[in-house]
This record gives sequence, C-alpha cells and structure tokens, in this order.
Amino acid sequence: MSIHTTKTVTRRGLLKGATALGAFSAFAPALLRAGAAQAAEAGDILSGSHWGAFNATVENGVWTKITPWDQDPRPTPMLEGVMDSVYSPSRIKYPMVRKAFLENGPGASPENRGSEEFVRVDWDTALELVTNELRRVSETHGPGGLYAGSYGWQSPGKLHNCQNLLRRTLNVGLDGKFVNDSGDYSAGASQIIMPHVLGTLEVYEQQTAWPVVVENTDVLVFWGADPVKTNQIGYVVPDHETYAHLEEFKKTGKKVIVIDPIRTETAKFFDAEWIPVRPHTDVALMLGVAHALYSEDLHDQDFLDEYTAGFEKFLPYLTGESDGTPKTPEWAAEICEVPADQIRELAKLFSDNRTMLTSGYAIQRQHHGEQSHWMLVTLASMLGQIGLPGGGFGLSYHYGNGGSLSANSVILSGLSDGGTAVEGMAWATETGAASIPVCRIVEMLENPGGEFDFNGTRATYPEVKMVYWVGGNPFSHHQDRNRMVKAWQKLETVIVQDFQWTATARFADIVLPATTSYERNDIEHIGDYSLKAILGMKKIVDPVFESRTDFDIFTDIATRLGAGEAFTEGKDEMAWIKGFYEDAAKQGPAKGVEVPKFDDFWDAGVVVFEVPESASQFVRYADYRDDPLLEPLGTPTGKIEIFSRNIEKMGYDDCGPHPTWMEPIERLGGNEPYPLHIDSGHPNNRLHSQLCGTKIREGYAVAGREPCVINTADAEARGIADGDVVRVFNDRGQVLAGAVVSDDIRPSVIRMYEGGWYDPVNAGEPGSLDAYGDVNCLTVPISTSKLAQANCGHTGLADVEKFTGDLPAVNVFEAPAGG
Repeated sequence: MSIHTTKTVTRRGLLKGATALGAFSAFAPALLRAGAAQAAEAGDILSGSHWGAFNATVENGVWTKITPWDQDPRPTPMLEGVMDSVYSPSRIKYPMVRKAFLENGPGASPENRGSEEFVRVDWDTALELVTNELRRVSETHGPGGLYAGSYGWQSPGKLHNCQNLLRRTLNVGLDGKFVNDSGDYSAGASQIIMPHVLGTLEVYEQQTAWPVVVENTDVLVFWGADPVKTNQIGYVVPDHETYAHLEEFKKTGKKVIVIDPIRTETAKFFDAEWIPVRPHTDVALMLGVAHALYSEDLHDQDFLDEYTAGFEKFLPYLTGESDGTPKTPEWAAEICEVPADQIRELAKLFSDNRTMLTSGYAIQRQHHGEQSHWMLVTLASMLGQIGLPGGGFGLSYHYGNGGSLSANSVILSGLSDGGTAVEGMAWATETGAASIPVCRIVEMLENPGGEFDFNGTRATYPEVKMVYWVGGNPFSHHQDRNRMVKAWQKLETVIVQDFQWTATARFADIVLPATTSYERNDIEHIGDYSLKAILGMKKIVDPVFESRTDFDIFTDIATRLGAGEAFTEGKDEMAWIKGFYEDAAKQGPAKGVEVPKFDDFWDAGVVVFEVPESASQFVRYADYRDDPLLEPLGTPTGKIEIFSRNIEKMGYDDCGPHPTWMEPIERLGGNEPYPLHIDSGHPNNRLHSQLCGTKIREGYAVAGREPCVINTADAEARGIADGDVVRVFNDRGQVLAGAVVSDDIRPSVIRMYEGGWYDPVNAGEPGSLDAYGDVNCLTVPISTSKLAQANCGHTGLADVEKFTGDLPAVNVFEAPAGG
C-alpha cells in the first residue's frame, strides 16, 4: 500500500503550473490505456455537454477557452462553468480512503463520515479495497447487501454512462447480486400515473411541434413550467431549438398565461399574465376551472363520450354529489387564492379559444403529486381539444427542448448494463436481484425487512450494508438531509466515484477520482427530442491528476472480479464508440439517409440530419383523435382514463381511482407549521448540483451563499434587507442563504434553488447548520403516495430570520482534509 501527502492547489496555481511545465507533468494523469489516445497539445476541438455543443481551445495541453458550436441557435452562458469544472479547486485528484476505514475496516466510526480526514492511496490499493468489499458484502450479506441504484444525471455519452457501467460490472462480476432502483426524481409521480391514464410515460415524449403551436394556439398556458430557464440543458446534448419558436410565438402577440408562485423567466419573456397561485394547490384550481366548464355547459361532452373512460364516475366528485363538497370556483378560491371570478374567466377563455395547457414536472414533485397531471389531462379532455393542432396539453415543452422538430436521424444505441432483456422492450433490461423506488433509499436503510407498496405491488426493503455511487449526488437531490445523514451511518461501506468533492463524496469511505466528460472520448445525439445530429464528444485534454475514465475504472474492477473479458467484450473505448456509430448507420437505408463512414464522421466531429416537412406538422394524439378504434391508447379501455379501475383495485387511501384534491402534509392555508412555503425550483445557472463547484457560482451567490428570494413585504416584516445573510429553518433543518428581496415572488413564499452543495458546520451531526444553502435540509422526506412512491421536493414550509451570529465559513468548494 502506498500513502502520500497532498497540498492544496488553487485554480490559478494549477493553470499556471500547467502552462509552465506542460499538462502531462503538472497534472500527473493516469497512464493512457489502449484505445484512449493522448489528447492534442493544441488546437480547437468540438465536443459536447449537458449545456450544449462547443469548441474547446487547447494550448500546451491546457484547455484555455470555450466557445459555442456555430450551429447552436441560443448558447447558454453556463458553458464557462463547463470548462472550469476540469480545473476547479473542488476536483478529486487522487484515490482517497477515510482514515478510520483504512485503519479499522468496514463500519469504523460511521458517525465521522463527512468530517474525518481522508488518506491518499494508490490506485492498486484503492481498487483492491473496492473489489474486496464487493466480494465480502456479496458473500456475507447476499444479493440484498449492496445498493447500486446510483441515481443521478451523470454526463452525456453512450459509452461512459457510469451507472450502466457500474451495473454491468456487478452483473458480469457478481452475477447481478445487487439492489437496483426504478423511476427518477424528475417526474417520478407522473411516469407511474400517466401509463394508467394515457397508456404511456408521456413525460418524456415528443410534443406537438412548435410551428403548429405558433400557428394554431390562441392561448398558451405555462402551468408550473419555465421553459426559458430549463431548456438551457438537456439529458443528451441540447439543441436549444425551442428559443426561436418562443420568439415566434411572442411575435404573434397571442395570449400567454403563467400560473406559478414566481414571476418566472418565461413570464418576463412573454410579458405574460401572471397568476400567482398559492403553492401546492394547482389541483384545486384545475377542479374549480373544471366545475365552471361543466356548470356553464362549456365542456365538450362528445369528446368525453368518445375518447375518455370514466368521466361519469368523476362527475359526482366534481359536482359534490358524492362528498357534499361541490368543487366550485368559490371552493377553489379559498384554497388556491385565485379569485373565483378569475377562475370562471379562465374556464371561458380556455373553452372559447384553441388552448394549449403545458405543465412542468414541479407540480407533480409534491405530496399527492400524481393528482396534478391526471387532473390537467382531465381538464384538457373536458375542453375537447386533445389531438387538434395547437390544442390539448403538453408535459415536456420545458424539458429537453420538447416540441423541436424531429430529424430523420439514425439512432445510437449504448453500452448495455448487462441485465436480462425484457421481452418486447428492446431498450429495457431487468437488472439486479431486487429493486426499490429510487426516492425511498433512506426508508430502505432505516427499515430493512419493512414492507412497502408500489404501483399495485407489495415488496420488502432489503438490508443494505454497502452503497456504490457514481455520477450522482444524493446529498443534494434527496429530501430531508439530516434524516439522510443519520441513515447513512447504518452503512458499513460507502464508495463514491466522481470528479468533484461533492457532499456525497465527503460522506464516503472510499473515493475514486473519475475524469470529467472532457478528458475522454464518447458519442452522443444533439437534441433530446429532435435528434438533429450525432456528435463526437472528443477528448479535450488528457486526464488531470490521477483521474481515470469510468470505463477504465470498471474494466479494472471487473477484471479483478474475474469478468474483464465479459465486461469489455474485447473492445476498448474507441472500438465501442465506432461500433455504436456503425450499428446506427445500418438504419440509414431504411430511412433513406446516407450516413458517412465512421472515420469521416470522427474527423468532421458531427453529422447533422435533415428535418422532413412532416415534422413541422406533428400533432400529438392526432392519430388517436382521427381513429380511436384503429389507434387506441395503451390503457385497459384504449381511451384516456379519467377513472382507472386498475387503481381502484389497488385500494390506496392516498391515491383514488380519479383525480382528487387531497390535503398535503403541510401547505399555506392548510396544515401550516411555519409561515413561508419553500419553492425549491431548478436553478437558472447550473444543472441540479452540477456546476455548483465552478466559478460561475460567483455570478449568482449572495454573500458567498445560495440565494434566497423573498417577497418585499415578508422581508420588511423580518427586518431583512437585500444582501443580508439569513437563516432559513424548520423542524427538519437549518441553512444559511443570501437574501434577494423581490416582488417577482408572491407573499408567503421563498425560493431557494435545489442543487446547492450541502456544507454542514458540524459535519456528520444531524441538525447541523448548513453554511452554504442546501434547500433539501428543509423539504419533506415522504413519498407522493403508495402508487408512485415518488419524491416531494416541492413540499415544505419554513421561516426566515436575519442571521446575527458569528458567520461560519463556506468550505464545501475546496477539498476536505487530506484531499
């Protein structure tokens, strides 16, 4: 075993040393493996990221400049953070092991995770520790002992999908003896409820094309959606095509309505009518509109009769016949604080005009979140415009530039996770010995052997002793941080593989330094929905310090487990990338597409596909509307299910068979333990927690901390001025933040973006003050319901006060002790 001492390296010092000495000697990169050619010493290199395609300028082996791809119609300013992520002081430089773990073995002093110093070891020592732990846990605790769900946004690329690589390693090396997960934190409630309602996931599917919306939509509604902000990023490499369409709609001067507690970037862009609904009450508002539609005979009964199932069973609830409470506009107004007359006006406006109801995912990331999109679809069904040009609803206009025109492109595959193929679902595998809903990891750790319901099934939580996390940051995206800190102490071993010292890495026992996306080669689509191009994600610089690619790390681990050949199939990095491309190219003749040879593509860096004229005319559900018998939906009735017999059979007390207003665990005007609602929306200047550890943070941090937007009246009542450091608190946690006083937020609501890095003053101590501003110290940890078991990241109340004590330092953006 080799142990080394380290010293702090600043961003400026790192770049200066690299320029003076040459990147290879200054950064001491891992030895370049076969198939991973050394990066160019100088020149411009085309590559890509979650924030878009870009050109990187390299001088003397150092990345010095980033400029957007010349075919990106609306580049994001976040690209500057992409370059800085390679050289950030938060970079993990070497394999590291928590001191107590190294000296005393698994389970040693788990309460010291997050505070104890790390010790540098060499790669051989680190990988032997990892491999031995994988074997020990598998042999001692069986297939339920290791959790490798490892949720997170990772990075784009068809080869270096680190979560697939982890599961592939465990499938071939441990015969699949691990616990997996299902679902995601983004749209967990809707991706379970929508198949019952529409027969499809809906949340990740192409929308009616924007040109159709521009031409035909009279009233465009953004309900808890902010596409001007969120379409900056994509799960693959974003095309940013949405922005031109938004401009085109703006030029028409047609009606735009934003229903949101915040006057969003989209509301400002359109100068839209802003309806500042009380948070967590969208279903009540929708029911009020629906009641007005029905009572004033503005609904489309013919559409309901022909294309939906169960409206007659929902109607007694709407009218109050079944529960004695008519869902009138007056009833809704009491709950949502939108005046009853305005609710009636919305009903008439929607009915009299071609209306597109678009929604984000936020309104389903809350207690009883399944009801939100179910009720939105019901409302659209009552309007009778689903399947008409510019009418109906859309759940993905805010995500991945949904509604952009789909190109006639070939489709890349990617590296399989090695699981068992699912019959009739070529893209899916069953992997792992057990699975939990992704958002229930803390419940799993707290309650091994406990039973849980999930979408009509009942299962048992395994007794997990070890976690292996790659490409994600659960100490950012999971709710109720202090409860999570305590649950994490039950684990014997935590392994984290990442390129930055996130809070998750700091709470690990073994930390493996991975490369960024920009220190390896890969291949990816441009455009989540348009698939307009295939991009060679070329290596920009060689791996810095001792970082290694995820493929390289897992190849080594699989080899040590005796499954190296099964893992690599005899292919190196470039062989896999070439294979993905050439397999996709075989689709060309059937699509009438001429695809360049791989070498020509790689030299050019990108191949762009043509967009057929038909793409600009796409209308979601038009085929179903034209012929519901020949084009039925994938529901039991083949129709839109306003009433679901399948859900009725489940008998859940927190998700009934039709859309229902259900009181959340806490909300303004309801159960109100604190006076302010926490709006924990997506940030404007990063992707979740990605880029928080880069210099672009300097452009939005307030007093060096995460911003907290507060209404002027609420600030004045608390003696808070713009720029003050404030303490935001409830009975779940407490965080510091920098006050931003604004009238762009309704009273009794504060906004703190999710994704701020957790920085406890007393690390490892549940309840510690967080010095930087992780909003998930404050949000509730419960699930949406027994149906979806999804997260409630937008449920939670708190209070705010001006901070007057000794101000603690923010330390999370530098390496921890020993690191």
